[in-house]
Amino acid sequence: MISAIVYALLVTVAAASGGIFKPGEWYEKLDKPGWTPPNWAFPVVWTILYLMMGAAGWIVWRLEGFGIVTVLWLAQLVFNALWSYLFFGIRRMDWALIDSGAMWLTIAAFIVLAWPVSTTAALLFVPYLVWVSVAFALNKRVLDLNPDAVPTRV
Repeated sequence: MISAIVYALLVTVAAASGGIFKPGEWYEKLDKPGWTPPNWAFPVVWTILYLMMGAAGWIVWRLEGFGIVTVLWLAQLVFNALWSYLFFGIRRMDWALIDSGAMWLTIAAFIVLAWPVSTTAALLFVPYLVWVSVAFALNKRVLDLNPDAVPTRV
């Protein structure tokens, strides 16, 4: 039971990044594509995804212990927490795009490597991969629409 609490705390810490580095006025002024999800969707979707992420990580850890799948789980969580800081905190949409690509890769790798350990854990990550795919595309499109909003490009 303590391990489940640890996983809940880890995802809560990652989620806190989104609470600390909020969109705010800067983001509101950016040009965004017409397919941008409504603002209310982000906290709703992320809350559900964080619950699923925590459960998936805990399931794998319980079955496998600390191994490559857990390392991937931790890596995606770090990329996840870093994204809000990069995009909203320091307004580096370009770096956030690279971060979200790394997040996508670690999520996909988690799904593939978790599958033999726990199909349930792998499937819990599928909606997360879909959402991060949308987020990656949105990040790219907002960056393309607002090239002057980035302090300096990579």
